[in-house]
Amino acid sequence: MNHQKRIQQAFRDRTPLYIRGGDSKSFLTSATNGKNMLRTGPLDGVLDYQPEELFIRARAGTPLRDIEALLLEQRQMLAFEPPHFSPRATLGGAIATGLSGPSRPWRGAARDFILGCVLINGRGERLRFGGEVIKNVAGYDVSRLQCGAFGTLGLLEEISIKTLPMPEEEVCLTMELNQAEALEKLRQWNRLPLPLTGAAWYQGRLHIRLGGNSSAVTGARRALGGEEESDAEFWLKLKEQQLDFFDADLPLWRLSLPRDRGPLELPGDMLLDWGGAQRWLLSDRPYEQLSALAAEAGGHVAAWHTHAPHPLPPGLMRLHRRLKQAFDPAGILNPGQLVPGI
Repeated sequence: MNHQKRIQQAFRDRTPLYIRGGDSKSFLTSATNGKNMLRTGPLDGVLDYQPEELFIRARAGTPLRDIEALLLEQRQMLAFEPPHFSPRATLGGAIATGLSGPSRPWRGAARDFILGCVLINGRGERLRFGGEVIKNVAGYDVSRLQCGAFGTLGLLEEISIKTLPMPEEEVCLTMELNQAEALEKLRQWNRLPLPLTGAAWYQGRLHIRLGGNSSAVTGARRALGGEEESDAEFWLKLKEQQLDFFDADLPLWRLSLPRDRGPLELPGDMLLDWGGAQRWLLSDRPYEQLSALAAEAGGHVAAWHTHAPHPLPPGLMRLHRRLKQAFDPAGILNPGQLVPGI
């Protein structure tokens, strides 16, 4: 039975279905008993790639590494740097989880590069949204709703993504600074037209990545100072969470904060990414305490590596429920994988 017929049958029977790709990010969702799984593996292959038009269209189950290898041949890239976490990572999983790498504040998030998609909703209807170039993306941008929806609105079959040329030159710098000094430097640099593509602070060192045309990178390199990065794979290790920081036994928390927010007095060890907008915290303190501290700073916190979704504010929850009702009225697609009750 193909995917569409399975969803149609599940809709009639009111049976839940759990969509899975390569399972590289399954730690972000709740455990299932292995039954009623809908695998995207058969949805494999690049359908169209036009480097001159800066877009690629592929089936959702296509491995990310295959897509990135194809783009590399044309010196192009997925500019939002989706983390893999496993060789089995797929394009559909990257979009469903909505994760973006270190360049996110400067190049954009995953949702900013979605041009269109083919989707099977919770009734088993195949729907097409968007197009393959920016000018065709008009009206309600439903394609972007799928980014970070964790499959709760439908099964992605095909996805069209905007690509970008790789930078002409890239330089990675590092300098010894404490957290407060690093954040102050970043606050100043964010006001300047610098070709930043990464800014992270870890173990008393600020790491900077510059990317663009040669003259811009050379000028920024001269203005910022610092020394050449000795760890050539630092940014890959950060994106894939392969740094020693991520191997600790303590619970890992992800904080999203305003980028210009200064240091926070938080209990535990911390790593800063996205120029300070994304902060990783190792702490055994309860969620309620960390949530209050994050909210006071203008942000929010979420558990990582353990599926512990927390209720949304009432207004936002009502919006999610209305979207769920429109796309999946029987509530059969990935129930509870995004937030409780959705």
